[in-house]
Amino acid sequence: MKNILKYTLASVVAISLTNCTDHFEDLNTDPYGEELVGGLTQQNNHIGSNFAPMFANVIRVEPAWNYQLQQNLNADVFSGYMTAPTPFAGNINNQTYALVNGWNGFIWADAYDSQNGNGVMPYARDIAQMVELTGDPSGEKFVFLGNIIKVMAMHRVSDVFGPIRYSKFNDFSTTGEYDSQETAYKTFFAQLGEAIDGLETYEGDAQFIPFDQSSLGGDIAKWRMFANSLRLRLAIRVSKVDPTLAKTEGEKSLSNNAGLMETENMLVDMGGFVHPVYTISNVWGDICMSAEMESILKGFNDGRIEKYFNAPADASLGDYKGIRQGIEIEAKGQYGSHSTIGQVVEGTDKIWMTSAEVYFLKAEAALRGWAGAGDAKTNYEMGVKASFSQFGVGGVDSYLADNTSTPSDFVDALNAANDYAYPSDVTIAFDDAGTNEEKLEQIITQKWIAMFPDGQEAWSEFRRTGYPRVFPVVINNSGGTIDTDIQIRRINFVDVEKNTNGANVETAVGMLKGADNGGTRLWWDTGAANF
Repeated sequence: MKNILKYTLASVVAISLTNCTDHFEDLNTDPYGEELVGGLTQQNNHIGSNFAPMFANVIRVEPAWNYQLQQNLNADVFSGYMTAPTPFAGNINNQTYALVNGWNGFIWADAYDSQNGNGVMPYARDIAQMVELTGDPSGEKFVFLGNIIKVMAMHRVSDVFGPIRYSKFNDFSTTGEYDSQETAYKTFFAQLGEAIDGLETYEGDAQFIPFDQSSLGGDIAKWRMFANSLRLRLAIRVSKVDPTLAKTEGEKSLSNNAGLMETENMLVDMGGFVHPVYTISNVWGDICMSAEMESILKGFNDGRIEKYFNAPADASLGDYKGIRQGIEIEAKGQYGSHSTIGQVVEGTDKIWMTSAEVYFLKAEAALRGWAGAGDAKTNYEMGVKASFSQFGVGGVDSYLADNTSTPSDFVDALNAANDYAYPSDVTIAFDDAGTNEEKLEQIITQKWIAMFPDGQEAWSEFRRTGYPRVFPVVINNSGGTIDTDIQIRRINFVDVEKNTNGANVETAVGMLKGADNGGTRLWWDTGAANF
């Protein structure tokens, strides 16, 4: 079935999502009665069954069109990772900054909408409520684990919208109320800290094994490590807006006995489904290599390009060819023969966090003078090595020694008006003599390459640091709400919330730095210098 038909149904689907607020009372009524009182059952299925929809909706993979709307046609594009050759809605869509509310509503629905089998927040609440009903204190481990997954999901949602419904969600009387992004982040830190400390008692406990869909295999020690690494990610995220909070939380991670994910990646099984980007790109032909990826990977002679992308269907385009975001596209056939997404999306696992990212986080922490971060250059090089190893690419030592290669200028295959000179001479070999700003550009550029294909994290890091240099759109259909040079900073609140939870949405708008549109910066997106 043509995936484009799904977009025309977006408004119909949105109607079904009104349960996010219409069913508050039902969602907060105990459906289990007295049967759970008196302790956990032997199999714990009444609790464990709630983990499956949580794992499934952090990054939704099935159906593929859901991921296309949850992330691909927003963050994957805005990050400079990919570009759609398809002129959806007459080329008046997210790529040209005419934000499509019907599409973007899926980001919210996958976090909150349990009535349609989606949701992260309702299932995390159910876990907490069921554990409380049992009265068995050992059940707290499930609450800690649920909260780790919840933070993983909801920091991503907050990094799209800003204020979210979070700390007051579990209470019927306040479930519709929003936290500011600052409050949400501080709650994230508190819950991660509680989980990291609280789970230490349960290391070796096997009760989570049947419900763990990740590569951690139900190992509580590894879940503590993941939570601690996630805390470091969020500490770096707030390093400009609240340096004291960031340093405090970051140094907790760097010194904690839980450790950091420096030798393995956090992967989640997609239940046998291939990565949705494979379907979107190689079956539907709706997403291709970006101009930025072409400029950076080809300019760096980066071997990962062979894993990330396929050669163009049109051999005359060369070995790899990208598309610039926000250009004039009249028909899919114009740019549809450009490079599609390659081996990186052919498996049945989705990546939540990699060891490479952890090393890059430590590299930036070292630049910021955080205790326990180690040496910036060492961490940077370890991050690149971890990424090359992850994708089975050789030649990392010569790559790291290259101090001359820089990103190449982009040349559009069809229209010279879309050409763009890469605005930086950033190199690969770590420049010990460089300024902190120059070192940060190197760190974030390599981090951006390594995190592919997770455009959500890449977009967040671009907004926070300005790196790498994502090209501005050529066509801006925002009506003046999004500055072409500053680029898109967030997505506006979704229609279903405005229609069913309007008063609380208005309060949430007042928590923003400006109007409810794509041009308003988030709390951690200061727009100020990095140092």
